[in-house]
Amino acid sequence: MILETLMLLSATKSGRSHLRSNGSYLVLRELHQQEKNPEVLSACQKLIEVLIADEPEVGMENLLEVTIPEELQRRFQQEDEEEEEPWGHQGPPR
Repeated sequence: MILETLMLLSATKSGRSHLRSNGSYLVLRELHQQEKNPEVLSACQKLIEVLIADEPEVGMENLLEVTIPEELQRRFQQEDEEEEEPWGHQGPPR
């Protein structure tokens, strides 16, 4: 739930700036190294990618308002499903 909240905060330019300036990347990096749950790892990795990426071009600063073409939406959905396939919803073998 916290990662989802941080992801929503990172949708705006000011939110990303606030997260970066308060050391959230360091905390997320440590979480990513220690976490075992694949769903949490995936969410953490996506948030890290948003924080380390270059800022979007003018007019696209709010990531929640960016229009994604249907073709890319399908491709991203397929990639997300493939990421989850190795373990399903049960997590990695122990």
